[in-house]
This record gives sequence, structure tokens and C-alpha cells, in this order.
Amino acid sequence: MDVKEAGRPLKKLKPEHNFFVGIDSDGCTFDTMEIKHKECFIPNIIKHWGLQPISKYAREAAEFVNLYSRWRGINRFPALVMVFDLLREREEVKKREVDIPRAPKIREFIDSGVPLGNPALKEAVEKTGDPELKKALEWSEAVNRTVADIVSGVPPFPFVRESLEKLSTAADCVVVSATPTEALRREWQEHGIAKYVKVIAGQEMGSKKEHLALASGGKYKSDHILMIGDAPGDMKAAQANKALFYPIIPGQEEKSWEKFYSESLSVFLSQKYAGEHETKLVEEFMKYLPEKPPWKG
Repeated sequence: MDVKEAGRPLKKLKPEHNFFVGIDSDGCTFDTMEIKHKECFIPNIIKHWGLQPISKYAREAAEFVNLYSRWRGINRFPALVMVFDLLREREEVKKREVDIPRAPKIREFIDSGVPLGNPALKEAVEKTGDPELKKALEWSEAVNRTVADIVSGVPPFPFVRESLEKLSTAADCVVVSATPTEALRREWQEHGIAKYVKVIAGQEMGSKKEHLALASGGKYKSDHILMIGDAPGDMKAAQANKALFYPIIPGQEEKSWEKFYSESLSVFLSQKYAGEHETKLVEEFMKYLPEKPPWKG
């Protein structure tokens, strides 16, 4: 299924308000990033890709990419390849003489232009029978099972619900996420906040950049479109669509949401957000997310 077909619910969205807000989920709306990566993603990376002899370094690399760097929040498949690349160049790993996957077929899948989710990967496996893609699918499906088994009862951050209540009376809100849609729906419905959004868009509907383009493109003025996220990828998706960005700072999530609820939300709706207000928030946000891993000094 291509992005155009998968993203039909976003394309069909008709404005009911003059403003549009896209909201990321993991790590932004919910405090789920740590538990999902440390308890679900990383153990399955180590298990399925034979990284047991270097589990310590695999864990450090995966945590850096997915939680503590400027790549925080990227799609699981590019993140996986980045973990492999970081491990391959690390001296401690070289000394262990562990065979780190080079993942050429996964890279081809990433570059193919299809939505980077399990449905498209499954189609690629059925079409090619490639063993590397098959292993990637097995890993990704195992991650989803582990998430479904372990991650529950994690409520939204304080001031999320209050912000959504306020926003939904003035803006059309959409979940914009790289998480599988099924998991998103479960989490948003579990905590009674799905009613505040028009569409819940996960990885099967394309990238966050594509989500915003399909849902808001040509429907709202650019200074009436806001993306709320906790990762530079969310900011880049907003910038690619000439939209505004509100950062939820990792480690400062409650303060970020309180500031949004008490100040930035009304600044956005009064059309005074672009410029100095946004710039200061983004500058502070970027200080928390390094490009270079700590083991490189």
C-alpha cells in the first residue's frame, strides 16, 4: 500500500476550525519512550540480531539513538540501521569480533518510498523472500507483541488532557506518530483522549512529514498549523510543511506541557507564536539533544 492510499483518512480531513495541531504520541503525549525502548525494543534487538556478546554496547547505542540524541523518535527501521552503524565503528565492539549486520536490504526498504511499517515490510518479504527482510519483520512483530504485553496503564503527562480539551474547541487535532496505528489507538482510547483528535495516524500512513502534508496542506494558513513533538524529527516535519513547532523537552515534559497550557497555546491561537516565542523554545530544546554519542568523548 502506498502513502497516498494509506493516508486517505488524513487527506479526507475537512477543517472544522481555522487552526490545525499535530501531536506526537510516544514521549510527547505519553511517558512511554523509556519503557518501550528499554523493555521492548532493545531486548528484541539483542535477541533477534545476535548481539548477546555485546549487549552492553548494543543497549548504549540503541538508547542513544532512540532516547538521548537528535535522532530521538525516528522510525524504528532507520533507527535499527543507525544502531548497527554505531556498533560497527566502536572500538570495544571491534575487539569482540562480533558480526554486526550491514543490513543492505533493510536500507533498500527504507529508501523505497513506502510507508515504513510492518504491512509494507510484509509485502516486501512476500514478494522477495529475502531472509534479511524476513528477520526484520520477525523482529518488528516481536517488538509490537512485547509492547502490547508490557506497556499499559501509562497515563498522559500532566496538562496534556487539559491542553487537548482547550485545543479541541479551536483547532482540528491529529495524532502524528511513527508508532504503529494499532498501538496508538489502544493508548489514546485507554486514557479517554482519542475523542479530542480527528485522526490517529501511525507509521502505516507514512512519515510525520507526510501526515502533516496530507492533513493540513492547502487547508490552513501556515501560521495556523502547529506540530507538538519531543524530537528533532517532529520539528523537521513541521518545517518541511512551513508549520510552527512546539517542543516537549525530554526530561522536562511536565514543565513543557504546563507552559504550553498556560502560555503558548493562547499565543498560538492569537497568531503571535511565530518568531521570538518559537525561537526561544527551540533553542532550549536543542540543548538537550546531542549529535555525538558520549563514548566518542
